[in-house]
Amino acid sequence: MNNLSELTVVIVTYKTNLDILKNCLNSINNKTRTLIIENSNFFDNKQEIEEQFSNVEIICSGSNLGYGAGNNFGLNLVNTKYALILNPDIVCSDDFFSNIATYLEKKIDFSLIGSVYKEHTNYNPAGFFNNKDLKNAKFISEHKLFEVDWIAGHTILINFNKFKEKKIFDENFFLFFEELDLCRSVKKRNEKVFMSSNLKVKHLGWKSSFGIDEKFEIQSIKLRNWHYLWSMFYYNKKNFGYSFALKKAVSRLFRSIIRILYYLIRFDKKGIIIYSYRLFGLMNSIFLKKSWYRP
Repeated sequence: MNNLSELTVVIVTYKTNLDILKNCLNSINNKTRTLIIENSNFFDNKQEIEEQFSNVEIICSGSNLGYGAGNNFGLNLVNTKYALILNPDIVCSDDFFSNIATYLEKKIDFSLIGSVYKEHTNYNPAGFFNNKDLKNAKFISEHKLFEVDWIAGHTILINFNKFKEKKIFDENFFLFFEELDLCRSVKKRNEKVFMSSNLKVKHLGWKSSFGIDEKFEIQSIKLRNWHYLWSMFYYNKKNFGYSFALKKAVSRLFRSIIRILYYLIRFDKKGIIIYSYRLFGLMNSIFLKKSWYRP
């Protein structure tokens, strides 16, 4: 797999569960340079990880930059032709990296390639902006590639030859919709985005990244719900205009208010937190405030 010398893996973490991270690292080809970008000023187990995994280097960004800016930080340190973004809760299949090596050897024309799930899940690994069924995707049988509009952000193979700079994500996003925005910009340039059925992963999900600290879990719930609706509004505004974004946001706005009242009646603290923070994030985005919330 000599072609993997042209590949660097980038993993952005934020106080990620150590066992979860090790599962991810164990699934990566052990000769492929791997950068872990810790989105804080300290990584507790840096020495342990770097001693156990000789291909891994851990760098602290200094603060929680979020998904897009954190990956941009890491991608800027890459000096290979290709990069692979992995979330820390991803476990790659045994033949994952040999299949990437094949793609690189055959010099397939692509900007981005995403993966599929090894096991059944309710989440789509890729899709079309018009919600067309994946069955209608153009299929390149020789390489098991489906040409699509977007791919999930947890696993992205990047061809730097197709980008003018390594800062590929819009850093106004802190969390959510970054990959959709990236894929839309790639498609506007008439470049190719693929989903590969040869690149299989197990996605453990965002809850698996929590530590055992209940306080940290509550902070994560607040963070995710605030940014989900902030980013949705910003994405729609950026790509379709303010009026379109506002029209789309109205139902979300009233739904959040109704849900807050419902959970207040039921004394459901978690439900109140979820929809209160969704409402706060949406209102901030409607009033054109930056994505400022960090617990």
